[in-house]
Amino acid sequence: MPEGDTVWLAAQRMHTALAGATLRRGELRVPQLAATDLAGRTVSAVVPRGKHLLIRLADGWTLRTHFRMDGSWHIYRPGAKWRGGPAFAVRAVLSTEQWECVGYRLHDVAMVRTEHEDQLVGHLGPDVLGPDWDLEEALRRLRSHPDEQIGVAILDQRNLAGIGNLYKVESLFLCGVHPWARVADVADLPGLVERARTLMLANRDHPEQSTTGDLRRGQDHWVAGRKGRPCRRCGTSILLGDQGPDLQERVTWWCPRCQAARSPVDPAARTGEPGRPQPLIGST
Repeated sequence: MPEGDTVWLAAQRMHTALAGATLRRGELRVPQLAATDLAGRTVSAVVPRGKHLLIRLADGWTLRTHFRMDGSWHIYRPGAKWRGGPAFAVRAVLSTEQWECVGYRLHDVAMVRTEHEDQLVGHLGPDVLGPDWDLEEALRRLRSHPDEQIGVAILDQRNLAGIGNLYKVESLFLCGVHPWARVADVADLPGLVERARTLMLANRDHPEQSTTGDLRRGQDHWVAGRKGRPCRRCGTSILLGDQGPDLQERVTWWCPRCQAARSPVDPAARTGEPGRPQPLIGST
């Protein structure tokens, strides 16, 4: 699933292409909005809100899209070949005289009056990369569920918006926190949240997402995608396990030594291959 920095970068590029321009073509290829024609309307701004992208129109309406697992916006010059996938995967086309913005496999496409955007994104916590970032409010929301697994809580967009699985596992590793530790047992919760935010800030201006400072393929992450490979710190094999209500999207990598459990963890915690629970391994 795209992280908040991916959505942030997409919003900046879309804003540059569309803001202040009048749409020559504005198609929404989803059933509930199939009859909506945005041609002739002016885009005032494109802004990110967590993992949601909000396209605000000058007439007081907002178009919201969400990438989920496979969505994306592509920007082309008029006449260029679209390369984001088959034509049937296109969910939106927003074109000006200079640019064509094509949305592939977009989800949660909706339109509301801009003054009512909270109906779509009002449930979200402080945006990690947004102007509304508020560390204390994010911590208050996290601490309101002290028994929640930290690896689940930090992904809950109602607590803080924007963090995805990559920055979850990488920040937990860098802070030495076991993914299944309770929120209440994380010794430095502010430090963990700020570490995740620092990683996202470092990557938001480019598509590459490196947490190690090395952009080379295979060298860009500490634990993500490295099941069975030696930990870069201690050499212990990295583990992969299921975590969270939607296990297909919530696999977790961690080092059982650098992130050894220092207090009781959720008894439902599992390690091993997704879908194949095994006894919890807390340390080596």
